[in-house]
Amino acid sequence: MTPEEVLKFARERGARMVDLKFVDMPGTWQHFSVPLSAFTEDAFDEGLGFDGSSIRGFQEINESDMLLMPDPTTAIMDPFTRIPTLSITCDVYEPGRIKRPYSRDPRYIARKAEAYLRQTGIADTSYWGPEAEFFIFDNVRYRSTGHIQYCEVDSIEAHWNSADGSGPNLGHKIRPKEGYFPTPPSDTLQDIRSEMVLTMEECGIPVEAQHHEVATAGQAEIDMRYDTLLRMADKVMLYKYIVKNVALRHGKTATFMPKPLYGDNGSGMHTHQSLWKDERPLFSDEEGYAGLSEIARYYIGGLLLHAPAILAFAAPTTNSYRRLVPGFEAPVNLVFSKRNRSAAVRIPMYSECPKTKRVEFRPPDPTCNPYLTFAAMLMAGIDGIQREIAPECHGFGPIDKNIYELPPEEAREIRSVPGSLAEALDALEADHEFLLEGGVFTSDVLEKYIELRRAQVAEVALRPTPLEFYLYYDA
Repeated sequence: MTPEEVLKFARERGARMVDLKFVDMPGTWQHFSVPLSAFTEDAFDEGLGFDGSSIRGFQEINESDMLLMPDPTTAIMDPFTRIPTLSITCDVYEPGRIKRPYSRDPRYIARKAEAYLRQTGIADTSYWGPEAEFFIFDNVRYRSTGHIQYCEVDSIEAHWNSADGSGPNLGHKIRPKEGYFPTPPSDTLQDIRSEMVLTMEECGIPVEAQHHEVATAGQAEIDMRYDTLLRMADKVMLYKYIVKNVALRHGKTATFMPKPLYGDNGSGMHTHQSLWKDERPLFSDEEGYAGLSEIARYYIGGLLLHAPAILAFAAPTTNSYRRLVPGFEAPVNLVFSKRNRSAAVRIPMYSECPKTKRVEFRPPDPTCNPYLTFAAMLMAGIDGIQREIAPECHGFGPIDKNIYELPPEEAREIRSVPGSLAEALDALEADHEFLLEGGVFTSDVLEKYIELRRAQVAEVALRPTPLEFYLYYDA
């Protein structure tokens, strides 16, 4: 839509407020609202001011004035506000006689990544299909103070409630690791997930499927149809907003935290990706391994070589590395494989059609900032193609065996993803030149991002945990 069409759209749907959303560096939507009467076409050219020093990873207090530039192509009616509200995603700009895109705006970085791909001549389009998993709980309680470290989640369908006597107990609980595709009554969330799907489609997000995921206690997945990098990152933000608010509407709470449960599967965001040029898929060659072209293999080589650094963006929390451990279908092995879900890169084999040929990078989780994560993966893939990084020459497979059952001498040869966020940040500091190509990422972005994440590492490291009391209190 054009700015003029956006205002017409808002008036026709009775909008009375305009909500302006933008994303901070860690990947959380921020927003403020103005009356529709105060929102004119000039806002699309002049922007609306806000205090950038109050946003994580943005400005210092002495340079706090920033602008939001609404993107008219993102306009929708907010499906959750009682007062009819137009919702628009914005780009962040620095004010001045000549307005400039803000270097730390994640949307700007995603735009630059797409432009750099075209500039290389390798391809003109990249497509992205993230599978963001989440949990829907009935209750969550947590507290972290100087003398209390506590957390508890609950779900009516969880296996630990099989003996609950607080009211009628009708059984049909889901055992650990047995939540993949059970029907109701064990799956208690069918209608809620369907409502999420229909809300997404009303907001312009095509959906392919929804289902219960492997873990007990309400783990779920909704699969969006693929789209280009920036548009898919926008959709991930909207997806999370819809999931959380539909759950809230039903008196439940949704979380994208990677590992809220001990002893069961965590939530990932397996990300399918492919390159196209002149509307022709570049990853397909029926003669290659798993139907992959040479370009696709080099792209995989770049992903796997730079994977430790990528994970600083793709698995960006200390909790992410509670998920990335063997035994829970976690993709901890830096190899590629067809169909093997323990590999960091999987080649889906559902179809032999060239247009469906893609690679799936499995370590990411949905706490990531999708703009930065997709951009980092694309830059790694481009680097792999430009340098002709064949994964076979670097010990990255392919491996089609059950990696968890390999003999010790073979298993020792397989490299793993970082074991902690601190290790991933170390990897990013040591390996980031590929991100700086074409000015896509800049040094100030990387420095600020690492600073923010290292502060979280330090916070978590200082807190005693309940398990430490269990292990050491009587020492």
